[in-house]
Amino acid sequence: MAKLWGGRFEQGTHVDVESFSNSLELDSRLLLADIEGSLAHAAMLGEQGIITLAEARALNEGLNCLREEFVAGKFEIPAECEDIHSALEQLLRAKSGEVAGKLHTARSRNDQVATACRLYLRGEVAELSREVWMLQTAFVNAAEPHLKTVLPGVTHMQHAQPVSLAHHLLAYFWMFQRDRERLRDLTPRLNTLPLGSGALAGTTLAIRRESTQLALGFTSLCENSLDAVSDRDFVVEFLSSASLIASHLSRLAEELILWTTPEFGFAKMSDEVTTGSSLMPQKKNPDVAELLRARTGRVTGALMGALTLLKGLPLSYNRDLQEDKFHLFTGLDSVRVSVRLAKLLLEKTEFQAERMARGCRGDQSNATDLADYLVKKGVPFRDTHEVAGKAVRLALSREVGLEDLSIAELRSLHPLFDGDVFAQLQPLTIMSTRNSRGGTGVEAVRQQIDFARKLLEEQWTR
Repeated sequence: MAKLWGGRFEQGTHVDVESFSNSLELDSRLLLADIEGSLAHAAMLGEQGIITLAEARALNEGLNCLREEFVAGKFEIPAECEDIHSALEQLLRAKSGEVAGKLHTARSRNDQVATACRLYLRGEVAELSREVWMLQTAFVNAAEPHLKTVLPGVTHMQHAQPVSLAHHLLAYFWMFQRDRERLRDLTPRLNTLPLGSGALAGTTLAIRRESTQLALGFTSLCENSLDAVSDRDFVVEFLSSASLIASHLSRLAEELILWTTPEFGFAKMSDEVTTGSSLMPQKKNPDVAELLRARTGRVTGALMGALTLLKGLPLSYNRDLQEDKFHLFTGLDSVRVSVRLAKLLLEKTEFQAERMARGCRGDQSNATDLADYLVKKGVPFRDTHEVAGKAVRLALSREVGLEDLSIAELRSLHPLFDGDVFAQLQPLTIMSTRNSRGGTGVEAVRQQIDFARKLLEEQWTR
């Protein structure tokens, strides 16, 4: 087919150049967004008298017909087109005749593409936000039965203090809450309309950009035409948010991989989310979790790719920007499927409460509470810390837990120890009594769950 820009050229494009520069396969997913932008643009041209109302109606009918055919699966994109935007114009011409040539009045592919990208990503961000919301809901549901399930809390991968499994799971709820807030914060900058900026300098025709802004539901207009057609900050900002989501999913995957090892034994994954070995019959491999961990590389790689793409680009539009969609779609697709699979993985994992509780026995993670026992009797913490450290050394030398030392042994370290100390060294007691806001105590975590559910109820559509 003839190029939209072919009038100035005497020779056709070399076949290798055609293949190298063709983006149809990549950007075909922008079709519905492009139709939506084109409908608003055609209506504005008619309202402004730039084309007749009859011509605007003909364009509207043709575009709506193409949309219906695409949704019904009766749509075939011409393979010879260089991108989805030229394909749309060719298909519209076949549908509506010569009037299709007027659709591009006061519009360049530069502002057309930028608008379609924003429209498409706006819908995808909303869907991703809902999927993260569903994952958060799964974490709250998984946490609620485990208010009193004791788990070794760790720092530096070393046992530190007992926490509840519910508290541990809810830590991920708050990670993903921040992720959804970041997606919401992106919306005002994503929801800025470039259409009407032309190729780079605006147009001499009496368009009314506010009309297309209103029709497309954008909250503001790009105020500088040069910036409007060359801005892909919204792609980078989205991929940055997506990279954090992927990183949080990777942290979860890493913990579940560790927890399902025989050495930990804190969790068991369903057969539905694991695989076996072609050689070793006993194997049950956490492949979904491992792939979640690996997909992080795709998302962060897409972010780095987008940043590198934009580095050093002079104003205004450059063909380099065609590649933004490769990075955008790679990051978007990877993070969306990862969020869905993480929810499935969580729902198909059974936590082993007794094994977790055994992990707290004799692990010296009650040393801080041994020190706090003396603090409550008026001894300075710096002194009690040293006493507790000596008690740990004694217990380790005997290969027992602090709770297994005798009262005589404890009193040899400090005379204020009494028999009631042992009740305060039990993991469930230690965990249950930390009821400061945000703590791991049963009441504190119950309040945390109530707050989390309130947020989910208020924000489920955002």
